[in-house]
Amino acid sequence: MKVFISGFPKDRWYHNWLFEKFGYRNAQKVYVKIDKYDTWNMDTTLAHIVVPMLKLKQLRDGKNGNPIVDMEDRPDHLIGTIPKGYDVDEFHFEAWDWILGEMLFAFESKHDDWERQFQSGEHDIDWVPREDGMSELVNGPSHTFKVDVEGLKAYQKRISNGFRLFGKYYEGLWD
Repeated sequence: MKVFISGFPKDRWYHNWLFEKFGYRNAQKVYVKIDKYDTWNMDTTLAHIVVPMLKLKQLRDGKNGNPIVDMEDRPDHLIGTIPKGYDVDEFHFEAWDWILGEMLFAFESKHDDWERQFQSGEHDIDWVPREDGMSELVNGPSHTFKVDVEGLKAYQKRISNGFRLFGKYYEGLWD
């Protein structure tokens, strides 16, 4: 994948005249080339682009405006009260920072082998022939491999929620 995006063009007084007269438009230059292998794991490919953008200090600290975060998308400690005459509550900015953090967590997890933290022990397995000519996979005497299924599910649920929040608040990703 190759991506080139130039800075936003600066409009000058004569651009409107040039457009009306000659159809010239001062546009941002964008070039994107997608290779076949970029779509094999498109979720991981996109994560390589999204993670650095979500980490930008400018996005977190810009505060030129934040979207209103629905109460059902917030953790309990960021649920506030909306004073009369206001559109936002006392946790408006903190809730958006939390949403960005959850999005970042989800996309960073695409780069990690996060499932390994829920595994322990060693594999000791053998293929044992059966009477019907097939083989059966059997645990050996020193097989100690375990998976924390509950921890794995909770972690996956957080990742899925981060991607859900990314979709829901996608149009709020601006500074």
